[in-house]
Amino acid sequence: MSERAAPFYCPYCGDEDLRPSEQGHGAWECAACNRAFQLKFLGLLSRGLQLNDAGGDEI
Repeated sequence: MSERAAPFYCPYCGDEDLRPSEQGHGAWECAACNRAFQLKFLGLLSRGLQLNDAGGDEI
């Protein structure tokens, strides 16, 4: 298993000044907007990717 992936930008303000939070695994703090957030991997979709006739992704 590889190490955890780090987010590239804050999902609220878009800034890149992020630091790991002491709140636990997957928790991050943004120094620009002073928000804390947590990322969590939920799992893989069982049906996978399905293409429609036009070649785009099916919704």
